[in-house]
Amino acid sequence: MTEIPTLDLGPYLAGDTGALEALAFTLRKVQETIGFYVVINHGVPQELIEQAYAGLREFFALPIEEKLKLRIDKKSVGYIPAKSTVYVTSTININTQPDLNETITLARERPIDDPAIQQGLRFVGPNSWPKDLPEFRDAMLAYQSPLSDLGSALLPLYARALGLPKDYFAEFFTEPMWWTRNSYYPAVEPEENQYGISPHSDHSFITLLPLSDVPGLEILLPNGEWLPALPTNGGILVNTGEFLNRWTNGRFLATPHRVVTPSRDRYSMAMFFNPNADTLATPLETCVSIEHPTAYDPVTMLDYMSWYIDKNYKRESGGRQD
Repeated sequence: MTEIPTLDLGPYLAGDTGALEALAFTLRKVQETIGFYVVINHGVPQELIEQAYAGLREFFALPIEEKLKLRIDKKSVGYIPAKSTVYVTSTININTQPDLNETITLARERPIDDPAIQQGLRFVGPNSWPKDLPEFRDAMLAYQSPLSDLGSALLPLYARALGLPKDYFAEFFTEPMWWTRNSYYPAVEPEENQYGISPHSDHSFITLLPLSDVPGLEILLPNGEWLPALPTNGGILVNTGEFLNRWTNGRFLATPHRVVTPSRDRYSMAMFFNPNADTLATPLETCVSIEHPTAYDPVTMLDYMSWYIDKNYKRESGGRQD
């Protein structure tokens, strides 16, 4: 394989006859063989993506003391300085060096009286916003809204790709627990075994990532080679996370990936599109058989995400890693 597959969502989103089943058939093959694909004609305005990237550049250009005012809190939202993560849960590399990226994590924006916030759940906010950059908040929310709509639009495709009714996943996304990791990868010289972000798989149901115009992201192919995710005009990268991998009993691949240090500064806006906090990933009956018995114990979205962040993030950066 020499490039990441591209899926055209145009006919499906337009409601063309047969488009859902045809695209679901292709999606099944992609998810069982490589686990990554790029969508085009996805309905997310490129102007909003570009405005959000511009906002990120302004935010990360702030003095460090200003960014630290928004430092990540016990609810796991906020600013994370560079060298704050080591992905020890990786199954394909013994990661030992801290990652060379700065990040601000943002939850789905909710009103302060939202039940999840009132319960004190992690990963739901309230978000921290820079007071002197009101346009940053506006740009991020404007781009996140249609991207989350895209995530919802993909759910019937995943259901049909798994041999389930097209509305199967709808009940699990009434209060989606999506969470975004917005990062800055500086063009610096790494140490041995050090990366912009080290080899890992995402925790999510699926991840949505508008492709940056600067290369750096690479995915691991089944043959052991690393394939660069090259920039595409307006494309959005989608991949399976570990939660969906468990839910499908390993059938849909949670493909490892990494970010090598770029030749020039790189920015990234990944949305981890997750179901409701109490969603229980019990391996689907369409993914269990005599040849493929149940391989994973049931786990909730909140519990799995908490385990993942606690393992890979340092204690002062929202996790429990010393």
